[in-house]
Amino acid sequence: MPVFAPDPFAASAADRSACRAAIRAGSKSFFAASLLLPPSVRVSAYGLYAFCRLSDDAVDEAGGNRAAALARLERRLTAACAGRPDNHPADRALAEVLARHAIPEKLPRALLEGLAWDTQGRRYDTLSELAAYAARVAGAVGAMMTLVMGVRDGPALARACDLGVAMQFTNIARDVGEDARAGRLYLPREWLDAAGIDPDAFLAEPRLGPSLQRVVADLLAAADELYARAEPGIAALPLSCRPAIRAAGLIYAEIGRAVEANGLDSVTRRARVTGARKAGLLATAILPAGGGGLSAPPLPETAFLVEAVTHHPVPAARRLPPWWNVSGQVVRVLDLIEVLEERDAFRRSAAS
Repeated sequence: MPVFAPDPFAASAADRSACRAAIRAGSKSFFAASLLLPPSVRVSAYGLYAFCRLSDDAVDEAGGNRAAALARLERRLTAACAGRPDNHPADRALAEVLARHAIPEKLPRALLEGLAWDTQGRRYDTLSELAAYAARVAGAVGAMMTLVMGVRDGPALARACDLGVAMQFTNIARDVGEDARAGRLYLPREWLDAAGIDPDAFLAEPRLGPSLQRVVADLLAAADELYARAEPGIAALPLSCRPAIRAAGLIYAEIGRAVEANGLDSVTRRARVTGARKAGLLATAILPAGGGGLSAPPLPETAFLVEAVTHHPVPAARRLPPWWNVSGQVVRVLDLIEVLEERDAFRRSAAS
């Protein structure tokens, strides 16, 4: 059941509008899927996303001052957790979300830890080490979204973390070349060694070959196993929230299929899911979610996130407002995707 506590303050309408604009500009897929959420959940989701986006951008744009940028983010997070956010829409929205939904500080702190690993240029020897990274930059977000939807059960949180890790694995499989050209390599070193790929040589000159294709295929297979593990968790969410989360999982899994359709070439090509295909997946998302397998234990790499929630005090609860018009919301989302696709096509033609 959704959890709310009396807010020591509230983000303004302008703050919430700014957060909504951030998600619309930063991720059309996430924005479209978010419209399937009940309005109250959607507002909190925008607040979470805005801070995640702000954090990611602050580190990426800091250049040689990434450590200082991370220190500033740590300070801002501490202030938001204390109910004294910095004068920025994302900070005020985050503070409201953390207080309203009783989100443990350890969850957003894990996200910043993952960003710190990026600034350190950390590489990962095993799939487990990569999963530990994904737990921080994506699993923590999945856990926070689950709390925003009012679910605090350990098994449901474990499945949400599975979904976040799966999505991050998909991102990594899609962006191998882009990451390498930026000096980053996330593929497990053990896998690269077994494939005869020298990591430093690959970073110096990213090339596609059968060995790399096998590594990418293996990572997508690991992601697919986690998407399957995550599916039962959707049935544990409020009925009104299930279509949006199922849509997000389906769209991300489809990115993996697009990578495969590109011949597992993540070096010279970037896999994309068309607007029409996203629309089809969004329509599929209203179908019932499976319920078996919910009780599987969390991944060892995400267990600390689940434990942080189960040991966190919970305020009084109340129900989400009714939200029954799922089919009507799907129609709105499909219309939005069509508008966004047409707008993109217009901009591309104007630029050419």
